[in-house]
Amino acid sequence: MSKNSKVLNLKDKISGNEADLSLCNLSELPVRELALFPKATVVDLSCNNITSLPPEFCNLTHLVKVDLSKNQLTCLPDDLGNLTNLQHLDLYNNKLTVLPVSFSQLRSLKWLDLKDNPLEPGLAKAAGDCLDEKQCKQCATKVLQYMRAIQEEVDRAREKRLLREKELERKREAKQREREAREKEARKREKAEEKEKRRKEYNAQMAAKTAQEQQKKKSEERKKKNGQSADKKVVAESAPKPRRSFIGLLFRLLFLLLLGLAGVAAACRLTDLQKEDLCVPVNVAVDDGLSWAREQEAAFKQLLQNLSSAATKYLESTQTSKN
Repeated sequence: MSKNSKVLNLKDKISGNEADLSLCNLSELPVRELALFPKATVVDLSCNNITSLPPEFCNLTHLVKVDLSKNQLTCLPDDLGNLTNLQHLDLYNNKLTVLPVSFSQLRSLKWLDLKDNPLEPGLAKAAGDCLDEKQCKQCATKVLQYMRAIQEEVDRAREKRLLREKELERKREAKQREREAREKEARKREKAEEKEKRRKEYNAQMAAKTAQEQQKKKSEERKKKNGQSADKKVVAESAPKPRRSFIGLLFRLLFLLLLGLAGVAAACRLTDLQKEDLCVPVNVAVDDGLSWAREQEAAFKQLLQNLSSAATKYLESTQTSKN
């Protein structure tokens, strides 16, 4: 059967504001088709095999009266409370044990029949017997009160749960902040320790550098002092040397002169040159000298000894300097 034929058949079952779908052997509720007829505010779905109502059924907010008696319903949709215009609801002879919490939002509900359902004890007590019109109206009032109490309990439980969740979240956030604070403090401490370590290393380097500079300065001062002392010593030691050298030179010249004179005198006295004009004054001087020397023999001997001693000391001094 096509969708159009379903619509046509449903249209055939609508009379005014009533849609009679009872005894149609339905296992599913034709929600889409019913939505096409918003003027059908009264729907009779009794005596079928419907086991559940689809969530879309809660969108049929135009419904005022619904008869679902003698079906196989085990539960109702959670958003049943959206049917705020619903005044009459017949759920006789189904398999319901509980009602959705949103049932308390059916503010317009005036008539309710829950007979022959395996209701849980509290709900069954609130529903009563529903044997007549009056009891069905009382059933609607009392069940709404009962469901509002359940709604309040659910709201309180949800509020407690939310508060508990908020408290847990607050504790988690507090722990997170505490952990972050500890980590921040640890990072800060590590940075401070690292900075202190670098500062100590820097101070140690500067101290070592200063000590090295002071050591270098002391070494330079010590070298300078040693140099000055050495210079003074050298000056002190080298100052007399020119004198010794000058005296030695005099002795050498005098010695050479004496040797030269002795050689000339020997040549003029002992060779054929004694008759030469050049040697005459030399011989005369030698004779005069020998005469004077004989006269001054003791003094001359002493002088020769002194000269010999001085020459010996000079030669020894010269030999020592060379070594």
